[in-house]
Amino acid sequence: MTASQIDILAELRRALEIEAEGIAGLTGRLDAGFEAAVRLLFECQGKVVVTGMGKSGHVAKKIAATLASTGTRSFFLHPAEAIHGDLGMVESKDVVLAISNSGATGEVVRLLGPFKRIGVKLVAMTGDPRSELARRADFHLDVSVPREACPLDLTPTASTTAALALGDAIAVTLLSLRNFRPEDYAVFHPGGDLGKKLMTTVSDLMEAGRKAPVVDGAVSVAEAVREIQAKDFGITAVTGAEGRLAGSFSLGDLMRLHISQPDLAFMSEPVSGYMTENPRAVTADTLAAQALNTMETHSIRALFVADPERRPVGIIGIYEVLKAIDY
Repeated sequence: MTASQIDILAELRRALEIEAEGIAGLTGRLDAGFEAAVRLLFECQGKVVVTGMGKSGHVAKKIAATLASTGTRSFFLHPAEAIHGDLGMVESKDVVLAISNSGATGEVVRLLGPFKRIGVKLVAMTGDPRSELARRADFHLDVSVPREACPLDLTPTASTTAALALGDAIAVTLLSLRNFRPEDYAVFHPGGDLGKKLMTTVSDLMEAGRKAPVVDGAVSVAEAVREIQAKDFGITAVTGAEGRLAGSFSLGDLMRLHISQPDLAFMSEPVSGYMTENPRAVTADTLAAQALNTMETHSIRALFVADPERRPVGIIGIYEVLKAIDY
């Protein structure tokens, strides 16, 4: 068949369906052995050492990186380099996760003796439960697939996808067991856009103290308008008893009042009579991304920042947040 005779979309669809079939098949194999293996990784007192050769090596590198970024200490060990000295990085308190579709990869199998002498526990991820790697492991995770997406059924495709998917599943399960929080994730991702979204808090961006628009509920609407004009957020917080946030008054409120009362008699009356009660507020330690979500969800251009007693301490604008975290 020539290139012009190949239905490209049909070929793409066929390959994706085969890969999806391989991943779907894993769920039916999950049993007590898989649970015990994950428990072993969770209780590991050292590091999780992930190893594999060739395409499985690339999968192993990704799994090691995902584990490390989600709270499980881990690193990739190249099996060929291991026998030339890198085994010195492995300790008896570590757990090895070895990946090989055939379970017979020479470079990996050659490490089984040294691993036993070091005293590490071994979890094997293979497509053949009868293979040497599977038989000699403390726990075996069956990641076999019915067929490869490769039309020749030769190139590792569906098999590597299944192994990678199981590795991801293990990583996120360990993440849940460790009660890993967004703040913890941010520690391992300080750079780039993701780091900004996870580490930037409201306190980093808000206008605080005298820069924040705040008036007492007893002041006139005219005074509240002057505060709005001076602080340039289009809104002011209105406080009540003990200085707690009781409401808000905005230029939008002013325009609506002017339409209903064109004589402007309301301008000399207390702003508390015209404020919007119980406005939304966040605390200073709230992630900026969470504050942005609140503003977008409720169509708010500025969000008040309050202390635990709900006393206003600042304000944050939507454009400042968008600029800071590069949305």
